Amino acid sequence: MGEGEAEADASPAISSSSSPSPLTPAQRYPGWLSQVVRPLEEFIDDVEPTDLYDELQEIAEGESGSVFSARVVKASSSAFVAIKQIHIVPSGTPKLTDLQRELALMKGVRHENVLHLDTLYVDLGEDSLWIRMELMDRSLADVIAMSEDGVTIPEKAMARFANDVLLGLQYLHSQNIAHRDVRSDNMLLNGEGVLKIADFSTAVRVSPDAPSCSDVVGVPYWQAPEIRKGSYNALKVDVWSLGATMWEMAQSEPPFSDIQNPRDFPEQWPALDQASAYSESFHDFLDLCSRPNPIRPTPEELLEEPFVRKSCPRSVIIQLLSECRDIEERSQRRLSVGSQGTIS
Repeated sequence: MGEGEAEADASPAISSSSSPSPLTPAQRYPGWLSQVVRPLEEFIDDVEPTDLYDELQEIAEGESGSVFSARVVKASSSAFVAIKQIHIVPSGTPKLTDLQRELALMKGVRHENVLHLDTLYVDLGEDSLWIRMELMDRSLADVIAMSEDGVTIPEKAMARFANDVLLGLQYLHSQNIAHRDVRSDNMLLNGEGVLKIADFSTAVRVSPDAPSCSDVVGVPYWQAPEIRKGSYNALKVDVWSLGATMWEMAQSEPPFSDIQNPRDFPEQWPALDQASAYSESFHDFLDLCSRPNPIRPTPEELLEEPFVRKSCPRSVIIQLLSECRDIEERSQRRLSVGSQGTIS
């Protein structure tokens, strides 16, 4: 993702007529644009993105910009990626500062269960930043929300999701990176049924000897209770958040969603409405995730738990995603027929 360019730019200039000097930001990008994108220069691939991707279709709209599916123009087969577009303005935007921090934090981080940002481009025609990522099928939150349409997540599928998240967390924590915003919205599934942890905007790298943080981050429903109290071990909060997500899958809503003030949240999750529907190993897993910070198990320890070890094969997740798509397609057909029926 432009690392080769960054390394080349950092090398001493070679005095040769056959080796032109790298373009400076002012030469690459006209006017104010060069100043705005300068902090991101080492991560940018100096190619016009519209030459590489076409057939953009919006698939999501976020606070910082829209996400599109896009076809890779020069691919030998029909390959698609995800493109997030962030509009650039002369005054700049805090989102670009956050993006720079995230890219610096995640540079060199590669794992099957971690979604990383592939490449950055600058679209000169639209004054926008393009961020290329792997095209994912949907978030785990989307799957949970479809419980209203009859989609159920079997316990062994929950175990598969937990296994993928724990593998991702195990790797991140080995790099001394705490995500600090683990929740169903930030767990994305690809077409092969692999879950990846996404959105590292609040992630932090800590010292293994001093992993403490004091800033309040994350969404309260999935937030470890110690975050709201002051100093906390950042490498322990992700496990609590995973447990809250498992509770959410069982209940179809996150814990404490009926309590308005986070200060009133208890330190233990409520009992499940249908507790008897779940195995003892599932309840044990929830209990382990919710233990106080000092004695909360690590991802490595949780990967050995009976609940995780009985996870379903990947094919079950693929079938679950197919079921979600079928329901969406039927719903769209009904809406289409209904709309046509109203035409006079």
